[in-house]
Amino acid sequence: MANSSCVTEFLLLGFSSLGELQRVLFVVFICLYLIILSGNLTIISVICLDHGLHTPMYFFLGVLSTSETFYTIVILPKMLINLLSVLRTLSFMSCVFQMYFFLGFAVTNCLLLGVMGYDRYAAICQPLHYAILMSWRVCGQLAVTCILGGFIVSLAGTTLVFSLPFCGSNKVNHYFCDISAVIRLACADTYINELIIFICGVLVLVVPLIFICISYGFIVSTVLKISSAEGKRKAFSTCASHLIVVIVHYGCASSVYLRPSAQYTTGTDRLVTVTYTVITPLLNPMIYSLRNRDVQLAVRRMIMKTRFSVKSF
Repeated sequence: MANSSCVTEFLLLGFSSLGELQRVLFVVFICLYLIILSGNLTIISVICLDHGLHTPMYFFLGVLSTSETFYTIVILPKMLINLLSVLRTLSFMSCVFQMYFFLGFAVTNCLLLGVMGYDRYAAICQPLHYAILMSWRVCGQLAVTCILGGFIVSLAGTTLVFSLPFCGSNKVNHYFCDISAVIRLACADTYINELIIFICGVLVLVVPLIFICISYGFIVSTVLKISSAEGKRKAFSTCASHLIVVIVHYGCASSVYLRPSAQYTTGTDRLVTVTYTVITPLLNPMIYSLRNRDVQLAVRRMIMKTRFSVKSF
């Protein structure tokens, strides 16, 4: 990809315009990063160790937490280093790989949220067929499809960006190698490349979102037919966490990627990007743990087992 390029490294401007405030941001972001890692790793550990959570819903939650853990690892460590460093360069190939893995995990998350919506539809609207519709074999196939689909789309997007020649400025006005920020540095007509990337963005974001909306349409219709108020509450409570995550994730991603890069505004987009690269992975474990009684009980059981093991030792 770099054959026709004069640029051998990129300079990530990030938050350099904020001066000394970057040290404050470093403390804030490293705390958030540690919370993200501990939160997602706790969710993954609890789901793996507690047999009561060995169900399709928690299987996909575990896959989502794993994907989001790697998703933040791709972006945040380098961002934290740059907040304290004067030299904010990233080699050409490092930028390629960062974009590839960031997009791969981001698209995987979008597809997983769509699959999780289908899981809720099957559980609530097709309870008698749920064991067949969401067998472990089907769950495994859906998870693999989401991961492969995510990285195939990522490969296409990354190739479309870095197949362009880069022979001018190497200053990326962002804190990581995001598509909109990097493609603006190409010294060639980017219209076709941007159009294809935009179409891919629509397919990745809008199609799963439509699928989720249709699933929830059927779910609402089914739940309203339940006679007892307690039954309705339980049915809606199993969907609430997923729905909150969907709104935050798709809302932020759509505001950045479902528009031409000509409308790219660095300050606003950096703020929105922080939301879905930091805040969304931070909220996911909190939402699923605070709103989910099963996860809460599993965490307590794991803590009690750990304490008992320590005392025995």
